[in-house]
Amino acid sequence: MKTILQPLPALLLGLTLFTTGLPALAQSSADVEPDITIRQEEDRTIREYRVNGELYAIEIQPAVGPSYYLVDRDGDGDFERQNGQRIAVPEWVLKRF
Repeated sequence: MKTILQPLPALLLGLTLFTTGLPALAQSSADVEPDITIRQEEDRTIREYRVNGELYAIEIQPAVGPSYYLVDRDGDGDFERQNGQRIAVPEWVLKRF
């Protein structure tokens, strides 16, 4: 019986270490609150969205017309235009914790 109980503490330690790393991996974009920097320019308002210091989206609200977003979908620094009301935090931002 002693040989069966010896691996139990190691198994419990491994399980504890594994589950403590899960919150960052299991976090969804709905759970993340971005840091938003707002700048006012002459003819538009600009909002920069960051998570952990990583800029992933820019919202541009012109004085006239609908707002639009510039989104870095894969973390390479190239921003693509996206229309719509909401944006999700890209996976590359969430996985850099």
